[in-house]
Amino acid sequence: MSIDKIRTKVVAQIWQAIAQSEVDLKALPHDQQEKLVAKIADSLLLLFDDIISEEVAPVETENADEDASDEKILWQGRPFLSLVESYVITSERIKLITGMVSRHVENFELIRIQDIDFKQNVGERVFGLGDITIAGHDPSDPTIVLRNVAKPEEIYELLRRAWLEARKRYGLQFREYM
Repeated sequence: MSIDKIRTKVVAQIWQAIAQSEVDLKALPHDQQEKLVAKIADSLLLLFDDIISEEVAPVETENADEDASDEKILWQGRPFLSLVESYVITSERIKLITGMVSRHVENFELIRIQDIDFKQNVGERVFGLGDITIAGHDPSDPTIVLRNVAKPEEIYELLRRAWLEARKRYGLQFREYM
């Protein structure tokens, strides 16, 4: 479900709670009432995301051979309000981890990346979220999307620098044909 749909449901629930509480908001103009409800909804969603962050166990970093490969974790995160999905960007790969009880880990090697983009819709901009789309040569899944990540432009730049560094480390260079 998109952030906009979740936010719409929360706003509707707040309006319903106000109606059930029989609190008279008529002293406030309608646009001020809407601003108040929107601010409460945004604050609640951010609070829920913070609570989830505290409650969800940190991502396990299974780098037993870290000394041998010098692979370093550059960033760890998860989609906004997600309990079952997390992401890890290392100096060598992107790991997509899904599942709560069972677990599925997908690796996407940085040197296989062809293009990286990020986008934000209006609802995502309110919360400072966005999607990062990664296209590459990975045979199992040529395109992956890191959904609803916080500070997407920052993560995009971190990923872009890691991608360029990995290509340089392996002696790969960009070639364009016209």
